[in-house]
Amino acid sequence: MRHALALILCLTAATAARACDTALVLAIDISGSVDAGEYALQTQGLALALMDGAVAEALVRGQVAVTVVQWSGVGAQAVVLPWQRMTDPGAVAALAREAATLPRAFDASDTAVGEAIAFSARQFDAVPDCRRRVIDISGDGDENAGFTVGRERAAAQRAGIEINAIAIEEMGASVPVTQFYLRWGITRGGFVVTARGLIDYPRAMREKLLRELTKPAA
Repeated sequence: MRHALALILCLTAATAARACDTALVLAIDISGSVDAGEYALQTQGLALALMDGAVAEALVRGQVAVTVVQWSGVGAQAVVLPWQRMTDPGAVAALAREAATLPRAFDASDTAVGEAIAFSARQFDAVPDCRRRVIDISGDGDENAGFTVGRERAAAQRAGIEINAIAIEEMGASVPVTQFYLRWGITRGGFVVTARGLIDYPRAMREKLLRELTKPAA
């Protein structure tokens, strides 16, 4: 009996050690301001960030669950990669390969940031075992449709969901998209990483993933 109890305790401890730390929704802007070339830079940038050794290690260490959402105007949101568990380096590599060749879900449309947040928040129902729930939203403009971002950000915060952002800015000194996400998009304690054009997207995505995945436990 003692041996059986010890085995059960060991198995329980091993399961706990491998539990999902973070459920991560990567919500990618594919509105009308993102042309075909920029879309390719975005998907390739995501793939490159996922292939980074430090990012891959953090994903596996946290047994992170990842899904990818593409979003645009009102009613234009889609899951383009369903939830996948980053159980080992092979799982991360497979996710990176899929991310690099993602088809575009929508043609040109508006930018409904609030609807993107609401849609992303609903995806967490499928991963109830994960300790943290994080929405990563990336965008190159402020909201021009739907106009629900303040309400949906507040709803996500009440539900215990964290929102961080990548703001894709034009080249130059101004940061209007960054300021929009700082004011309206991220939750309390969240952060915005600024990318200077989509050519800077891989660096910004890597920085953001490492910052949130290596966040000290609360």
